Amino acid sequence: MDDRELVDALRAKDEAAFRDVVVGYHPAMIRVASYYVSSRAVAEEVVQETWLAVVKGLDKFEGRSSFKTWVFTILSNQARSRGAREHRTVPFSSLEADEHTPGVPGERFQPPSDRWAGHWSEPPTPWTDVPAACLEGNETRTLIFDAIRSLPPQQREVIALRDVEGWSSEEVCSALAISDGNQRILLQRARGKVRSVLEQNFAHAVTP
Repeated sequence: MDDRELVDALRAKDEAAFRDVVVGYHPAMIRVASYYVSSRAVAEEVVQETWLAVVKGLDKFEGRSSFKTWVFTILSNQARSRGAREHRTVPFSSLEADEHTPGVPGERFQPPSDRWAGHWSEPPTPWTDVPAACLEGNETRTLIFDAIRSLPPQQREVIALRDVEGWSSEEVCSALAISDGNQRILLQRARGKVRSVLEQNFAHAVTP
């Protein structure tokens, strides 16, 4: 069913419709919540709180975004608040990392005075020699997860939704209330930082 039919069914307390949407969204919601909070158990609590907020707020849903985007916007807000409470003993300034920090160190690009200013001076390392088992292993997935969790909040949100959940740029802009240009910059920086972490790890996996 389309969004209008789905929302009408949920407002009518259709248990089958609610069960289907919860089952369909649950895995992705757990993954997104996990980028903000300390454990799977806490992520589960955040998802439950999100569904309570969705049910209470159904009458306020106006359809200006997709139902999925609306649900994940609520989830992100819930998870962000819960994550902040978990870290309430940490100085606030440390939670708001500098969004202007480049994703890749500046020295890896040619300086403005160079003929090829802005081009790579130290290009990304190809991973063709990295063993497939290393690229696809659980250790690498954990490394990626931890790298994403360490990103500044907006970068973390954008890369999690774009590259982990497969959202379109339009969906991400709508959910996070940011411009397309800002979304592209945040994604580029986030990808650069995650790639830097992987490069360091894979450097030890390549046999000379």
